[in-house]
Amino acid sequence: MASGDYEFPPQTQPTQPGKEYLMHPPPQFNDPQYKPSNKLQGKVAVVTGGDSGIGRAVCNLFALEGATVVFTYVKGDEDKDASDTLEIIRKAKTEDAKDPMAIPTDLGYDENCKRVVEEVVKAYGCIDILVNNAAEQHENKLEDIDEPLLERVFRTNIFSYFFMTRHALKHMKGGSSIINTTSVNAYKGYATLVDYSSTKGAIVGFTRALALQLVDRGIRVNGVAPGPIWTPLIPSSLSAKDTAQLGTEAGIAMKRAGQPVEVAPSYLFLATNQYSSYFTGQVLHPNGGMIVNA
Repeated sequence: MASGDYEFPPQTQPTQPGKEYLMHPPPQFNDPQYKPSNKLQGKVAVVTGGDSGIGRAVCNLFALEGATVVFTYVKGDEDKDASDTLEIIRKAKTEDAKDPMAIPTDLGYDENCKRVVEEVVKAYGCIDILVNNAAEQHENKLEDIDEPLLERVFRTNIFSYFFMTRHALKHMKGGSSIINTTSVNAYKGYATLVDYSSTKGAIVGFTRALALQLVDRGIRVNGVAPGPIWTPLIPSSLSAKDTAQLGTEAGIAMKRAGQPVEVAPSYLFLATNQYSSYFTGQVLHPNGGMIVNA
């Protein structure tokens, strides 16, 4: 792609959370050539914000690999995407996996996270894999970030990680895996996403510290820091021009945005003891060469 070429048609969405069914072209969540091999057979996986974007791709891949998958979403705003993802998982799931579940909730509050965990455990008995992935972002100057907005972003992006993990740990045993979604912006910053970038930095610290705390329990904690990925977060928070040029800005070696299907395998790797048993406190960087020394 030549410099300055648009990869995506200019587009915006007026509200958050963004909606995948409104995006053109739709994000790629599945690779038709992928050959699953039961890497997660018998496992119960919970993915927050799993209705679209990276979360949808992770849910699909986990289901293909034999996991029973549960995901959360925002009621009302994400109903259609959640319904679509639930159908995707049903088609992907293996015969011995249990039926998937979608749970609507606002994860920014402890009581809601507790309820999600209790609902999962009541249905499936345990949690083997927790993917903390829910997030929101808003372009702003620092002067325009008031206390309610700052609290909202922190509640969604980092409070929920604390709350979900705190309650899930009661039902996780040795060999379980916790995977946190941070961002390339935790490492390079983003001028108009100061609050978002701050939460993503906090997630890196959370991942590293929790990994050390849980190592004696045999529970691994790692993270994934995606670069510019074509998800509903993009058109719902960036300008039409920035959305169209996603991934083509200077500093990205591959000169393109990534797709959710290209990020999901990082989560599968970290979820699978067969492949990542010696990984904890680490962050994988599917970012197209945006940062090569993180």
